[in-house]
Amino acid sequence: MAKFHHLGWVMQILRQMLGDYTFLVVTLCLGILGATCGMVSSFSVLKKESLLADSIGHASLPGVVLAYILTNSKKMEVLLFGAFLFGIISTLLILWIVNNSKIKHDGAMALALSSFFGLGMVLLTYVQKTPNANQAGLNRFIFGQASTLILDDAKNLMIISITIFFIILLFWKELKLVIFDRDFAMSLGFRPAVIDILFSALQVLAIVTGLEAVGAVLIASLIITPGAAARQWTDKLSVMVMLSCAFGALSGIIGTVISFLVPKIPTGPVVVIVLSIFALISVLFSPKRGVVLSKLKRGKAGGV
Repeated sequence: MAKFHHLGWVMQILRQMLGDYTFLVVTLCLGILGATCGMVSSFSVLKKESLLADSIGHASLPGVVLAYILTNSKKMEVLLFGAFLFGIISTLLILWIVNNSKIKHDGAMALALSSFFGLGMVLLTYVQKTPNANQAGLNRFIFGQASTLILDDAKNLMIISITIFFIILLFWKELKLVIFDRDFAMSLGFRPAVIDILFSALQVLAIVTGLEAVGAVLIASLIITPGAAARQWTDKLSVMVMLSCAFGALSGIIGTVISFLVPKIPTGPVVVIVLSIFALISVLFSPKRGVVLSKLKRGKAGGV
């Protein structure tokens, strides 16, 4: 009887989920977003530019607020265009600082992150103190608010995801060469700087599309963690990209389900937690680089 009782409870929960329009839309959006960020994540990790995602994510906040100030519009296309523009500006600024000063890459990223995010908070505070009621809701771009996603967002995410996929597919050979053997790529006539700029644009695009759902503070996790987790399981780039997409998509779906089952828990942070669990399991138990299995193998070798 207990088995049937539990089965009935599960079926009831499933019916509630499948009958909830908002849940289905948010699940679809975060699944697509996770897969999209996963595609970019593998290259970001291999290029050792993971922290750049954090800088871009924080730098996009003033772009959102400034776009609203200049247009007095809260249309998502307008706000995300502002975020995309500032993401590109921050990336170019980091490259300029590295190439024209003695500041190293990590220092340049930290400088851009703190400066742009500080500017964003100043602009956001200014807007929130204005009497215009239309400014309400802009602060969701800091930590994200997945429950506000609608079907149009899912369509836009799908278009962006397909665009990123085909660009990566089109420049697969060039990306692979620049990542693994930059000098050889140059000897073949490729221009690594152009590929770097192209990839930075893809990274900014992926980050900007996730701002509404996850926020400027947490979006970097979706760019860093899937690739880092996938790297533990394989040495083959194509497999790594597929695993990274899978980790990202599953985290988006599972995080949404948990948020649905446990009321008042924000969806974005839950997605990041689930993704972190995938990464932790990968680091500990993957057959190639897992810490636990490596210690067991060393223990057996020492015993012999």
